[in-house]
Amino acid sequence: MTTRRNFIKKTTAGTAAVTLGGMILPSSSFGNILGANDKINCAVIGVRSRAKAHVKAIHADPNATILYSCDVDDVILEEHNVWCQENIGYVPKVEKDFRKILEDKKVDAVFIATPEHWHAPMAILALQAGKHVYVEKPCSHNPHENELLTAAQRKYGKKVQMGNQQRSAITSISAIKDIREGIIGDVYKGEAYYSNNRGSIGNGKVIEVPKTLDWELWQGPALREKYKDNVHPYNWHWFRNWGTGEIHNNGTHEIDICRWALGVDLPNSVTSFGGKYTYDDDWEFVDNQQVTYTFDNDKFITWTGHSRGIMKPERPGRGITIYGSKGSIMLDRNFYQLYDLQGNLLKEEKEGGASETTNTRGEGQLDVNHVANFFNAIRQDESLHSDIQDASITTMLCHLGNMAQDAGETLKIDTATGKVLNNEMAMKFWKREYTQGWEPKL
Repeated sequence: MTTRRNFIKKTTAGTAAVTLGGMILPSSSFGNILGANDKINCAVIGVRSRAKAHVKAIHADPNATILYSCDVDDVILEEHNVWCQENIGYVPKVEKDFRKILEDKKVDAVFIATPEHWHAPMAILALQAGKHVYVEKPCSHNPHENELLTAAQRKYGKKVQMGNQQRSAITSISAIKDIREGIIGDVYKGEAYYSNNRGSIGNGKVIEVPKTLDWELWQGPALREKYKDNVHPYNWHWFRNWGTGEIHNNGTHEIDICRWALGVDLPNSVTSFGGKYTYDDDWEFVDNQQVTYTFDNDKFITWTGHSRGIMKPERPGRGITIYGSKGSIMLDRNFYQLYDLQGNLLKEEKEGGASETTNTRGEGQLDVNHVANFFNAIRQDESLHSDIQDASITTMLCHLGNMAQDAGETLKIDTATGKVLNNEMAMKFWKREYTQGWEPKL
């Protein structure tokens, strides 16, 4: 017997999109609007910036509700409450300690947009509490957490989607299909780049922790440090204790699409060149970097990251070029362009709705698509576009890029595990040191 949901899925097949609240929903989520009565209760953890995109994407589904907003900073929570009232028409419950949210059996899924040192530990705790998880990239702070998180997903069986939302771009999906069908011949190279002009973060001064901030919970699994005035709420990205640098902060997106297009997993070797060339400040990573990954069958991926200094004035802030024996394809979050070997444009497709590319929120149509896919996976067991088992491989590539940079030499990789071969110094970065009592465990 045909169920109402299946009937609607069949009758809407081929429908390009539908508009809801100013957002264009893909046909894959159209069935949810009309047919799915399965309500999904969500909690959003870490609500300053990127979470705004999560909230709007969740709100685009009429059968999804945000029960909780969670953050360790009262100022951020108060601002977010005002924003929620203006943008989604209601204010979710407020909670500073995410562990209390995990105790609530009414919560079905958690969205994690915290600093990166919390991503994997929080996701693992959520899985242990029986929640589905949407975790922002990178899914881990170090390779050891990659192993733990993927093992946790297998053990507890819940859906885990990483927030590399270009995997849900209709144009990128179309391009990958064309590549698989041979439109540019044999693909051999993926070129990923990101360019920004971030300013100095200065030299921080130790100050009293603001009364509105739970600094202990903010640090969580990380080693304890005194509070400085140039870390919270954003510059933690550039400190090794909490962040993972630009290759993870933004390179994850483009490296992921290159890996997808080339059909590769872990590399055979990784080489990184770069340095900190601009400001004399507390920034602890390179601010300009070039990484090369080699794979079987003479395939390779390059990542060029310019955090502080625009790459080329005429070039977009980020993007991907895939090279094949018969032509090339250029991709970003909003378009797909096909070129022949002479550089002639043969084909162009654009997304139905735009997404931001270089601001800190990165909000747009792709978030709606990606969250719709996550919800469909929960409701109907649809395949995730960025299942954590696959997404963790891209995250591992980024970890290896940082490890190669720190080692100062080409790393040979065990393609079965991602571990570095014959280099004890590089392997020292496989796992971090945790504050006692906070180490994530299965």
